[in-house]
Amino acid sequence: MNSDLPSLYEHYILPTYGRFDLSIDRGAGSRVWTEEGRELIDFGAGIAVCSLGHANPRVTQAVTTQAAKLVHTSNLYRTRPQAELAARLVRNIDLDGKIFFCNSGAEANEGLIKLARKFGSATGRYEILTFRNSFHGRTMAGISATGQEKVKVGFAPLLEGFQHLPHNDLEAVRAAVGPKTVAILLEPIQGEGGIHLATPAFLRGLREICDEHGLLLLFDEIQCGLGRTGDWRGWKSIVPVGVEPDGISWAKGIANGFPLGAFWVRNRELDERGPLCNLLGPGTHGTTYGGNPVACAAALAVLDEIEEKQLLAHTRELGTYFAEALCSLQSPLVAEVRALGLMIGLELAADFKEQLGLSDSRVPSLALTSILMDAGLLVIPAGERTIRFLPPLNVSREEIDAAVAILRPVLAQK
Repeated sequence: MNSDLPSLYEHYILPTYGRFDLSIDRGAGSRVWTEEGRELIDFGAGIAVCSLGHANPRVTQAVTTQAAKLVHTSNLYRTRPQAELAARLVRNIDLDGKIFFCNSGAEANEGLIKLARKFGSATGRYEILTFRNSFHGRTMAGISATGQEKVKVGFAPLLEGFQHLPHNDLEAVRAAVGPKTVAILLEPIQGEGGIHLATPAFLRGLREICDEHGLLLLFDEIQCGLGRTGDWRGWKSIVPVGVEPDGISWAKGIANGFPLGAFWVRNRELDERGPLCNLLGPGTHGTTYGGNPVACAAALAVLDEIEEKQLLAHTRELGTYFAEALCSLQSPLVAEVRALGLMIGLELAADFKEQLGLSDSRVPSLALTSILMDAGLLVIPAGERTIRFLPPLNVSREEIDAAVAILRPVLAQK
């Protein structure tokens, strides 16, 4: 099939993405097919979005049924799918609080940033501490919060009030807290930055610092939350007890590909202002499409499937199986495997390209991603030397074995 897609993209789509030369036509479970009919194993899952794989029947049925009934009303009125989804999310994280629905992860983080600003406005505090190698979205506030300089180039002046600190360094955090500091925002597991886990001591220490100085502790769980680590709460996979955040942002895997984001705010009494979860009152925040009935119906179907098929335990089990399989390759091309549940990063050796004799200008992660794509496996690059494996939570051992079988000879080419 001679596709006209590349030409259409070149002429009509803004060139904001470094797209791979692949035109995907359809998907089913952990596999996709190109317009030319080529089959590939998809272990990127839309960058951790398709938690149940492509074209999941339960999600398809929920979306079809809801779309035939009601698609949109705006947030001027109540709809049952939104209310039921909010209640389910609050119950799943087992922390009292309230939910705001939006359309994306960047919007969810914007909401947390606005919450922090509102929280500190009475005392003139607005500064948020974030961490190097983090990623918090592509909006102006998101790139200002992100601890990677490459996303900021050409967009100055940025939103003021962010400090980027060394990851897992409590002393740096203590030294950075000042009279303007209002919150700490972090990914418990850095996704875009290469699957870097916060340590249990770091998370516990951040909670102590926030309590000591009256700061908000905000978790960006857009990639690591809602089951990806084998728990509804990504941070709980690192530190099971002793740490409770004041706000959490979600998106990606929440609705299996339907645009939906959310953030949760803790029910914590402040002062005369009442509980934190009521701080953003009427007129302070909003969205036209956020929490629409179809997206919420899709998300409810995702939660139902994860619970009924016991996919949290499955994720823990298969994540360990996958990580062990990667470690067993013992390739000199691999520097490290970092994993928690089905959120797995494979860091390449510093001389990866030299070992393989690659002379092109691509960074190692992009080079390997392209090689694997040609071999029939989709993965996601993260930084210059890490690739991510983010398969659906219902992935099978056989599919993991097939992916490793594709990877093995590539890493053996020397």
